[in-house]
Amino acid sequence: MNFQHPLFLLALLVVPAVLLVAMYVDRRRARYPVAFTNLQLLASLVEERRSRRRWVPLLLFALALTLAAGALARPRTHLTVPEDNATVVLLVDVSGSMRANDVEPTRLDAAISAMRTFLDRLPKRFKVGLVAFSSEAEVLSQPTPDRQVIRDSLSYLQPEAGTAIGDGLNAAVKLALSSLRSDGVQRKPNEDVPAAIVLLSDGAQNRGRLQPLEAAQRARAAGIRVYTVALGTPEGVVSFGFGLFVNSIPVPPDPPTMRAIARSTGGKTYTAQSSGKLSSVYGSLGSSIGRKTELREITSWFAAGAAVLLVGALALGRAWEGRLP
Repeated sequence: MNFQHPLFLLALLVVPAVLLVAMYVDRRRARYPVAFTNLQLLASLVEERRSRRRWVPLLLFALALTLAAGALARPRTHLTVPEDNATVVLLVDVSGSMRANDVEPTRLDAAISAMRTFLDRLPKRFKVGLVAFSSEAEVLSQPTPDRQVIRDSLSYLQPEAGTAIGDGLNAAVKLALSSLRSDGVQRKPNEDVPAAIVLLSDGAQNRGRLQPLEAAQRARAAGIRVYTVALGTPEGVVSFGFGLFVNSIPVPPDPPTMRAIARSTGGKTYTAQSSGKLSSVYGSLGSSIGRKTELREITSWFAAGAAVLLVGALALGRAWEGRLP
């Protein structure tokens, strides 16, 4: 936190001055000599029992003065706020290994369910696009604020063949930039654009032209952060064939590649070995992605706090006036 006009903080000197005056007056009142010859009258006029409670209104008043002085200095602090014209691209692996059932019911079904959770958590004004990749990338939905369009597109996802992470990521970057251009968003120097990619994959690249880290460099150059999720367990397998002719192929995820992509673009990386964990990851991303930190003035907060404390001090003072502690 900082203050636009810090010299006004000198007004805080009023607070200890008020407290010192109050203590001085209270002590003089306690020492004031009183002489009575009528004991009955003396007993009826005995000074009220002293307690700490009588100081509460004064302390509330002092706090109100403190906040008022802070408001004069126009305080500012860094706040996390939703970005305007933000675009999020969901990038999902639909390679054959997504048939594996080590994440129940299958990896792909768990991914679809988690992405629906993500859509529920994401602010409504954000645009969302969908890109799927197997041996090649395919744009399934242009970025749109209509969540039902994305939900309908998710229902068409099916496991296919190989894994081309680099090509998929490159397609997602192009899609995000196209959406930003259509919104008239221009990148400022040394700043990220209001766009992000959420990449889910369950294995290593074995197809495609562009390597994953090459695509990540393109995302970084465009100012787009990539959040990655490595789905599956090291023991995951996919079985082909039937009867005596079943062939099981190990399909472990590739967390190091996912980690490298996220790290190079300024995003975050996650691993999910269960459907519950995957839903938790996407739910968390939906609540946090597409936000930025801005320096904003919070003078109104201080002024409101001062007003509330002042009203409280006056109300308590009147309520307790004339009562025994």
